[in-house]
Parts: sequence; structure tokens; C-alpha cells
Amino acid sequence: MNRSILIVICDFLLVSLLVFSTADVNKVGETGVQRAVKVDRTAPQVDSGKDLAAAMRLALDEERKNRDRLLGELARTRETAGERDLQFRNLQQQIQAREQEATGLQQHQINLEQQFAVAQTNIQNLNRQLQNTSTEAMLSKEKLAAMEAEDRKRSDQASALQRQLAELARSNQMILTEKQQLSTKLEVTEVEKRAATEQAARMTEEVKAERVEKARLVESVKALASNSGQLAQEIRENRPLAPNTLYTEFVTNRVDARLNAFKYGMFGVNRRKQAETVLVTDGTNTFALCHVQDTPLTLWDPGTEWEGLTGTLSRNTAEIPVRSLCFSFRDPRIVWMPVSATEVRQLGCKVYRLSQDPFKFQDAVLVGTEEDYYGECRFEIDLSMPDYVKLDRNFLKGLFGHFNPSRGDLVLSRTGELLGVMANSTYCMMIRSFDAGATFRFGEDIRAEHTGVILAGLYSQVAQFPLKLQ
Repeated sequence: MNRSILIVICDFLLVSLLVFSTADVNKVGETGVQRAVKVDRTAPQVDSGKDLAAAMRLALDEERKNRDRLLGELARTRETAGERDLQFRNLQQQIQAREQEATGLQQHQINLEQQFAVAQTNIQNLNRQLQNTSTEAMLSKEKLAAMEAEDRKRSDQASALQRQLAELARSNQMILTEKQQLSTKLEVTEVEKRAATEQAARMTEEVKAERVEKARLVESVKALASNSGQLAQEIRENRPLAPNTLYTEFVTNRVDARLNAFKYGMFGVNRRKQAETVLVTDGTNTFALCHVQDTPLTLWDPGTEWEGLTGTLSRNTAEIPVRSLCFSFRDPRIVWMPVSATEVRQLGCKVYRLSQDPFKFQDAVLVGTEEDYYGECRFEIDLSMPDYVKLDRNFLKGLFGHFNPSRGDLVLSRTGELLGVMANSTYCMMIRSFDAGATFRFGEDIRAEHTGVILAGLYSQVAQFPLKLQ
């Protein structure tokens, strides 16, 4: 066997060895990384104080801070989840590009392998030709040189193909390694994305729970405030006030009532009256209360036919007109003048409430409306007069001025509510409602009111009262 054939056979064996030792490019190891996300939630602690309402307000502030913190963390978590999602998409695009590049390299490798197979076939053909021509004794040196040159050319092509295959193998290995790294990053990103999504969901639930807890705390504070207000009101309603306090309050909030009655003509009459009173409410309407003797009107038969009635209610610099005057249905000696809510604000004084329990305290405070006096007194129940209480004159404590209880005086309960008005010097009519038996509208011309007839009828009603009440 000559030298050229031996070289061709050795090259063929070397190329075959390289082909069979090429790494499997389709085997890729995948590894997963699990990351645990631990959320540490520290429940806010609320320090309890001596004052429960203050503690509840502190709890509300703390809950509001926790809610703001959770909302901030939720926003940051959502932003992080968005960044992770963007990284996830970028990694997917990189993996797709690498896979396309790997596919192209694999196709190129297949083409090179096909070329290498063709070269091997050519080598085998040449070997067969050499074997066929080995029996020829005489070959020209030119033909042998050409065959050797062709053999070297084929060897060089095989070496080049072998180098290209090696480069492709290294590139394929690098692509596989990078693909594996990108797959690992993708798995880590997916784990972090799931963890971020779970954390966002947990924070959302915590925010909802915080809102529910806050609403419950608000309701608790409202209930506590309501109970505190009711308790304070109950204490005020059941705590007796000193007579000096009640009189000071009366002096501060009293209203001056000035009423005028006119009869025109040659023998005209102009009667004026002035008295001190207070504003009283039944919870719906407000009235200025006084005795008929504090007005220019007189209950008598025959009654006076007045042609004009005017009046004002004033306090400090505020003054409002009197629009009408009503006579009590039960005892027409007690009269009142309606006052609107706007007028009450103009006068700016306290509005007394009617006593809901006149018999809570046996003693009361009597305040004079014509003379400056007040004192502590005691009232008794007279079963024959259910709408009145009787003044116990054996128990009178005058505290200021010449204390001599008389009709028209106001009676205040020890809790600061209006008990009633003295109908005469002995009996106090308890004011429970404002039911009017007759009403006079004020104006410059009231002849259509027929005041004489009405005053006479009211006088007849009073004349039918028991003598002790007249």
C-alpha cells in the first residue's frame, strides 16, 4: 500500500472519530430555584390610657397610619410586580432570540454534516479508485501528482469542515449554557412575580381588614360619645342647681316684653305694659311666656274693644316685633307670644325647656318678673287641681329682694327647666304644652279681632274656677 492511500485512510478515521465524539446539542438540563417569601406582619399595638375616648382616638390614628403604610407597601409591591413582569417579558424575548439563533446554527450544522458526508463519499470513491488503480503498474507521475494534490485538497476541506464543526459545537454549547441561565432567571422571575402577586393580595386583604377594623372603631367611638352625651345629660337633668345659679342664668337670659294697646278717637286710650320673661320651647316651637297682668289686656266683662295692639321683645341691642298673643286653653291668665327660630338667634338668649318631671324635686326657685326678687320655695300636690301645684308658704327662703310670691312669677325647677307660672299668689300652673284657647293678632288695626267679646268670654272661664284658684 502506497503512502497516499495510507494518508487518506488515516484522515478518514480521524474525521469519523470527531463525528462520533460530537456533544449532543439537544440535551439541556433544567434546574429550578424556589424562593420563599416571608411576610412579617407586626400588628399595631394600642396603648390604653386613662381616658377611653382618647384611647379610641389614638387607636384610630394608629389604624390610619397602618392603613397608609399598607397602602404604600401595596403600591410599591405592585410597582415591583410590574418591573418583574417587564423583566420576565424581556427574558422571554431573549430566550426566543437565542432559540432562533440556536435553530439557525443547528441548520447550519446539518448542512455542514451533509457536506462532510458528501466529502466522505468522495473519499470512499477515491479509495475505490485507488484500489482499482493499485493493480496498474504504470501510472504517470503527472497523474499521481494530480491525485495527491486532489487528496491534499480534500484533506484541507475535511480539516476546514472539522474546524467549523468544532466552532459550531462550541457556539452551540455557549448558547445552551446561556439558554439555561436565562431559563433559570426566568424561573426565578416567575417565582418572584408569584410571590409579589401573593404579597399584593395579602396586603389587599390586610387593607380591607384594617378598613373593617377602623369602621368598627369609629362605631365604637360614636357609641361611646353618644353614651357619654346621654350620661352627661342625665347627670345634668338629675343634679340640682343652686338658686343663685338659676337666678343668675335668668338675669342673663331674660327678655324685655313691651306691649301697647290702643283705642283711637276723641277719647282715645293708650295703655302700655312692660315685663321681664324668658323664652320657652316644647321641643318644636318657641314662645315668650308671661301672665295676662303683664300685658295691657284685662280679663273682664264687658271686655275692652281694642283697635290696635303692638309690642316688641328685646334683649341687649336686639329687638323683634310681637306678631300675636295666645291665651292658654287651660288657664287664659297664662299667655305667650310665638318666636321664630331666626328671631331666637337674633335675641341670642337661652331657651328654657319644659320640665318633663315636675315632681322630681319638691322644692323649686321662684323668680319675680315685675320686681327683682327670687327665693327657694316648696310646692305641694293638690289632687283637686291636677294642672297646678300649691305653694307651701310655711317654707319660703327669700334670697334676694323683698320676697313676696305673687301672680305672674316664674317657677323654675332645680334642674333649670321651666316648671310653670304663678296663676295667683298660691297656685302655680304647670306648663306641659302650648294649647291656645284664643289668639290676638297684633297690628295697628285689629277691630276685626273683637277683643272685647273674647276677653269677656275668657273672664267667664276664669270665673268658673274654684275660689282658691281665682
